[in-house]
Amino acid sequence: MGGKRRKSESEAMEEYGSDAELDRKEKKKKMEMGKRREILPSMIKNKEKRSAVHAKLKHEKKVEKRKKLKARDAEEKRALELGEEPPARKIPRTIENTRENDETVCKPDDDELFAGNDADEFSSILKRERTPKILITTSRFNSTRGPAFISELLQVIPNAHYYKRGTYDLKKIVEYAKKQDFTSLIVVHTNRREPDALLIIGLPDGPTAHFKLSRLVLRKDIKNHGNPTSHEPELVLTNFTTRLGHRAGRIIQSLFPQEPNFRGRRVVTFHNQRDYIFFRHHRYIFETKESKQSDSKGKKGKDGKGEKISQQKVIARLQECGPRFTLKLRSLQHGTFDTKGGEYEWVHKPEMDTSRRRFFL
Repeated sequence: MGGKRRKSESEAMEEYGSDAELDRKEKKKKMEMGKRREILPSMIKNKEKRSAVHAKLKHEKKVEKRKKLKARDAEEKRALELGEEPPARKIPRTIENTRENDETVCKPDDDELFAGNDADEFSSILKRERTPKILITTSRFNSTRGPAFISELLQVIPNAHYYKRGTYDLKKIVEYAKKQDFTSLIVVHTNRREPDALLIIGLPDGPTAHFKLSRLVLRKDIKNHGNPTSHEPELVLTNFTTRLGHRAGRIIQSLFPQEPNFRGRRVVTFHNQRDYIFFRHHRYIFETKESKQSDSKGKKGKDGKGEKISQQKVIARLQECGPRFTLKLRSLQHGTFDTKGGEYEWVHKPEMDTSRRRFFL
């Protein structure tokens, strides 16, 4: 009798366990069905209802985000009051910080890179042994916006000279520029009355870089723009991390003199992001601004005499001078321009764009 009872108890336990598992599975199915049945704005055919549902969802997300930010700020404030370290902030996942590993990324202790810099085509200019002298010309079929863009380029790049192209072949122009001791040649190519490419040729031995030009905005179209002075600008190159990017950066660097005049407060920026090089030209000024000091409770601070304490802050203000455009490297060729027998260091191909997280500069 005892054996039978034990057996029945164990069977009952097994049955109970199987029932619990079934309940769990049913709950899971119901949750999945609920998720599937959730009405998305794209499922609604009526435009007014769809926009109302979308606005509601957007508002809910915004409220949730605000709550999280308030909670994080409160935690940080509490930790500072207690004298503890505030909790570490989460680093957002971006395309830049999840990029594919590249063996050609430059390192600060790369002796081979520094040795290459001392022996490349731009070393004499960057060591201030030669002064940059730039010749700017156009393609054979010029446009209306081409001359306006070139006139602004002449104001950006010091010691730059414009020559009309006419019917001359590019190889003849290169030979002429070599005889006249020019250090670089820039060809502004136009298509459908719009500048669409820049060809930068290092002289006398190259290399030749072909950049696609897009999103050109001239000075007159920039709101509250400033007028640049004739002072030598400061040059800022950012995010050129790979060997190819380093070489492209040195090509751009060789166009500008290496002794900026800080009195002019001019700065020219080439910022590389996802292989797109963004060009900006600014003037800056430093101003001192008084700000009223307040204590931890939010009340305005006062000294012993009862006067309000003011704290001075230095603020930098920028004014864009233009033009504004974006460059993308298409090819890098050894030597001066040669379409038939030229040897290429790097050429962009469509099959290189298979991954969004692969960058070359």
